[in-house]
This record gives sequence, structure tokens and C-alpha cells, in this order.
Amino acid sequence: MVGRIRSAWQGFEERRPAVAQLVLFTVISQGMTVLQLALMPLFKWLFNQTPLVEAAFQVLPVSTNADGSTFFVFDYPAGALPLGGGGLAYFLAVQLTLLIAQVINFFLQRNVAFKSNSDPRVAAAWYAVAYVVITFLAACLQGFYKDPIYQWMIERWGGTGETAADVVTMLINALISYCVFFPIFKIIFKKVPEPAAEPTPEPAASR
Repeated sequence: MVGRIRSAWQGFEERRPAVAQLVLFTVISQGMTVLQLALMPLFKWLFNQTPLVEAAFQVLPVSTNADGSTFFVFDYPAGALPLGGGGLAYFLAVQLTLLIAQVINFFLQRNVAFKSNSDPRVAAAWYAVAYVVITFLAACLQGFYKDPIYQWMIERWGGTGETAADVVTMLINALISYCVFFPIFKIIFKKVPEPAAEPTPEPAASR
């Protein structure tokens, strides 16, 4: 059974390589989302045991909110959610979760989904650039939806609502990464043609 499935998949990869890459990319991405959902509550709980939850992390002011307050790209006011923004504790929990998932994702996508044989250092450098850009993009978008989601869910379901809000925000971040990373991977995870093997010289005929 396993052999037949493997043979059928190999045939599918040969006929539809781009679709096969998308399928594997999706499966791996979903796995990374599950990993993030498992890690985020753990790191959040750990950092919430420290004074970092009372340390505000509000950097890169770029605009003004409708109520006149400053809009920060990274906006984590001091204090536990929902009255506060989670402070530096929440920021570190999010970023550490994403970092671990993205490092694992890099190797799985490169070696399994795209089967790239290009220079891993160049691919890693471009991946890091893409990760930073997406982090800033996700942070800007989070400024619009994070507080309303946490307030709405916690007001209705308390601690369970906070956990549910963690899940929702992680899923939104995962969706952003999913939509952006696939075309980037198509560029940075290339297959370089293998150099043609030099013909082996035939031994000289004996006299």
C-alpha cells in the first residue's frame, strides 16, 4: 500500500510539479501552524511569570488612531490582556514562537516541498529578509484586530476566551505567511541543473 501511494505521488510530481509543490507547501504550512498553536500558550505562560508583562513595548510610531492615540507598528502596552497589551512578555512569546516555526519551516520547505539544491546560504539570507518584511506587515495588521479580538472573547469566555484569541491571532498570522511565502519560495528555492558528468576515458587497448 505504501509503495503504491509513493509511486502514485512520484508520478503526480512528474506530471504536475507546481501543483505537487503547492500541496506539500500547504501540508507543511499547516503543520507549522499546529506547532505554533502548541508553543504560543507555553511561551506566553512562561513570560507572564516574569516582570516583562509590565514592561511596555511600543515602538515605531507611524500614524494616529481614530481616538487620537499613536499607532505603533509593534504595540504591546504594559499589563496583562485584555486591560493591557501583554507588554514585552507577549511580544517575546509571539516572536519566539514564530522564529522556531520559521526555522523548521525553512528546512522542510527547501528539502521536501521544493527539493532545492541551490546555495542554502543565499536562500537563508533571502528567507530572513522575507521573514522580517512579513513580521512588520503582520505587526501592522495586528494593530487593527488584536485588541478587539481579545476584548470581545475575554469578556464573554474569560480565560477560555483568551486562549481562543491566541488561536485566532496565530491563525491570522499563519494565513498571512501562507499567502506571501509560496511565491517567495518559488524564487529562492530553485533547482539548479546538475553539471553534466564528464565521460570516463576508455582504457587504452593493450598491444
